[in-house]
Amino acid sequence: MNLPNKLTMARIIIVPFFVLCLLSTHMSNNYLWALILFTVASLTDHYDGKIARKNNQITNFGKFMDPLADKILVVSAFICFVQFRWAPAWVVILIVAREFMVTALRLIAMEGGVVIAANKWGKTKTVSQITAIFMVLAMQYAQSLISAGRLRAFTLFGADSGRVFSAAGGIFIYISAFFTVLSGVIYIVKNINLINTTK
Repeated sequence: MNLPNKLTMARIIIVPFFVLCLLSTHMSNNYLWALILFTVASLTDHYDGKIARKNNQITNFGKFMDPLADKILVVSAFICFVQFRWAPAWVVILIVAREFMVTALRLIAMEGGVVIAANKWGKTKTVSQITAIFMVLAMQYAQSLISAGRLRAFTLFGADSGRVFSAAGGIFIYISAFFTVLSGVIYIVKNINLINTTK
């Protein structure tokens, strides 16, 4: 297994530790640890593709597993967000449904001997999701510091910090949901002929 594929697998391995830290609300600085692990996992997404292209180490395994590893990381985070009420369930259902459909499309294509690599819309979707998750985690960590008296509390237009962070996080999540659905529609439209020919 080459280095890019090892980085992809490392991202998958990080996921359970990320979820454990995020859900362990009695752990000291759990949001910070979750944020660190998520950042490390996200960096592996950046570098595995970069190294693969630079060293001509692009493989069918990497083309399939790289986006799958992204989905595992992102979906795990968003499901946890629903538990904390940081994200609406219907938005996360849309995101998860899109990821399942695109993964199914890739599996159908593989049966026909075709590997569908990520396109610019898929990459835009991934960036928007990672940004949303990063910002929500960062703001929740900041709020935890405010609640503990380690950061100064503030208000914005009469709203306290908790409401401000909640609203800002919601905006990032809705933006990511928009690009998630858009990219899914584009994937299906561009590959509908492939589906028909592999029946």
